[in-house]
Amino acid sequence: MSSATAHIPPAAIGALCLLSACAPPTPERAADRCEQRARLAQGPSGSVTVGVNSSEGPFLNGRVAISADYLDGRDPLLVYRTCVIDLTGAEPIRPPRLRIRR
Repeated sequence: MSSATAHIPPAAIGALCLLSACAPPTPERAADRCEQRARLAQGPSGSVTVGVNSSEGPFLNGRVAISADYLDGRDPLLVYRTCVIDLTGAEPIRPPRLRIRR
């Protein structure tokens, strides 16, 4: 019984993994990632889940996210711009879509 498998040196696999991880994101992907960071700089966010199921009965779950940018008082627009430049080396392709302040 013979097996027809190609042998790829471990160094080549490591190099491919490194290259794929180090490739800069597309401008659109960078904008999406940085928008999320800028939204967190606007203030804490969170969610609450309440429910009932037949096996465990009632349940409650909550989550709160607070960013260091918010705690440091950084301007969300500056957080967005700096983040995009850090990821792509270029200015943002569009303005951020942030939460509406009430």
